[in-house]
Amino acid sequence: MAKILSVNISEKKGEKKHNITACRALTEQGLEHDAHIGMAIRQISLLASESIEKIRQKGLSVNYGDFAENLTTQGIELYTLPLGTKIKVGYDVLLEVTQIGKTCLAPCAIYHAVGDCVMPKEGIFVRVLSDGMIAVGDEINVV
Repeated sequence: MAKILSVNISEKKGEKKHNITACRALTEQGLEHDAHIGMAIRQISLLASESIEKIRQKGLSVNYGDFAENLTTQGIELYTLPLGTKIKVGYDVLLEVTQIGKTCLAPCAIYHAVGDCVMPKEGIFVRVLSDGMIAVGDEINVV
């Protein structure tokens, strides 16, 4: 079963996000109170704990939210989902995959420390099709 391990937001762009346990996803906006709310196609970012573990295996101590991902997941290979895939999170929230990976303007601290970063290759971005609460422990289903 795929699930949410961490729900992360930040007040400013360009900083690590912190886990707030639960947050409302707003239709066509993103996560309430997150610095990236209102983006056109990159409303919420997701990164799998399995991807984060790859960086941990290289000797770096990283936590959920350190890659500025909004949702840290487990049990789903996010970067293999085709664009347009719909994902249901919890009871109410419907998301649509809009982007796989991203281009980093400058190498981040994690890249400098271990020579690699997983967010540009394995993180995904979604837009919110229906709003509701997203919480740690919520189930994730591809629909």
